[in-house]
Amino acid sequence: MPEMFALINFTEQGWGGALLKGLLMTLQISAGAFVVGLFIGLVVACLKLGAPKPIAALMRGYTTLFRAIPELLLILLLYYVGSMLLNSLMAKMGYDAVNVSGPLAAILVLGLVQGAYASEIFRAAIQAIPYGQIEAARAFGLSGFGLFRRVTLPIMAPYAMAGMANLWINLIKDSALISVVGTNELLYTAKQGAGSTRHYLLFYLTAAAMYYVVTLASNYLSGRLERRIRRWMPLAE
Repeated sequence: MPEMFALINFTEQGWGGALLKGLLMTLQISAGAFVVGLFIGLVVACLKLGAPKPIAALMRGYTTLFRAIPELLLILLLYYVGSMLLNSLMAKMGYDAVNVSGPLAAILVLGLVQGAYASEIFRAAIQAIPYGQIEAARAFGLSGFGLFRRVTLPIMAPYAMAGMANLWINLIKDSALISVVGTNELLYTAKQGAGSTRHYLLFYLTAAAMYYVVTLASNYLSGRLERRIRRWMPLAE
């Protein structure tokens, strides 16, 4: 038994360092995709609520499509088809083919997928804002981006916080799907270690424990952030 656990220590023969590097890659991909998803989701939500009907319909189509197709299939399609289209475009322009960076592709693919879910969270949060507060802000001369930055965004944040925290947890788990395209994140590294040592249960349980620790830390931090943001909300009568 001690010899088995020596496989995941931090010596040159152990896989502990490789697993930590895989975890760091998982967190980097998740954080990058989360930021991309937030930006896409916020833009799509605003377009759904305020853009002309054709654009709003296009945004709803994007949301429906990316929520309907399984995420693993979307990752495969976006990664391989995107790489093929990019290299085809490069060839037409007279340039050599390029190797798409695995982590960068993972961030963009997961960001597009998560943006569809984030857009619905933001849309519901914006619609939860009492319209009287928007009218009051307009009466003080606020409009456009100033109205959004100084009134809409601060008021909608508490409504969206719980959904975004849940989206972050799901994103950490979904980052494991990127292992199918060969990105060295946590699950991919655990699969390599399990395959080379034949200790499948040890490596997969270790990876599960590391995901669990990250989830506990994320729940703690998101809970503190949510309590801090909710201090700005008016007290219910």
